[in-house]
Amino acid sequence: MEILKQPWHWGFSGIMIVFVMFLLIYFGKRFGVSSSFKAICSMVGGKKTCSYFDYDWKSHSWLLMFVLGSIIGGYIAANFMASPDPVAISAGTIQDLAELGISAPTGSALVPPELFNFDILTTLPGILMFIIGGFFIGFGTRYAGGCTSGHAISGLSNLQLPSFLAVIGFFIGGLISTHFLLPLIMTL
Repeated sequence: MEILKQPWHWGFSGIMIVFVMFLLIYFGKRFGVSSSFKAICSMVGGKKTCSYFDYDWKSHSWLLMFVLGSIIGGYIAANFMASPDPVAISAGTIQDLAELGISAPTGSALVPPELFNFDILTTLPGILMFIIGGFFIGFGTRYAGGCTSGHAISGLSNLQLPSFLAVIGFFIGGLISTHFLLPLIMTL
C-alpha cells in the first residue's frame, strides 16, 4: 500500500496512456470526457427537448463507466491513499502566487484556499473565474468538438490536424490566462 501513496515516475503514466490509446484505436473508440456529458443529457431525456441529444447514448456506455470510475477512484485516492506530505511546488510559483495575494497550498491541500472556496463565488473575481469561465469552458468544449483530453490524447494519437490546432490553442489560452487574465482578475 505504501508504494501506491508515493509519487510515481511520469513515464509510467505516459506508457499507460499509450497502451490505452492503442486499445481504443484497435476497438475503434475515441476518448474524450466531454462526450460523456452529451451521453448523460441524452440518457436523462435531453433528446426530447433538443435534437442535438437525440442519438444512441448506449454507444458511449463504456465512456460513462470510465467517468464513473474516475469519480470513484478520485474519492478513494483523496480519502484513503493521500500522501501526508505537502504538494511540491516550485519556489518561483509560490512567489508568483504571493504577488497576486494567493498563498500556496499547505498540508494536504492541493489548491490555493483563497481561490477554491464557496465564499469566493460572492466576489467579482470568483464570478469571473468560476461562473463566466465555466461557461466559456463548456461552450468552448462543444464548439471545439471536444475537451483537452480528447484532443490532446485521442486526437493527436490519431494524427488529426484539427486536434493539433486545438492543442496549440489550449496552450496559448493557458499562457494568456496565467500571465494576463489571472493577474488582472485578482486586482479587481
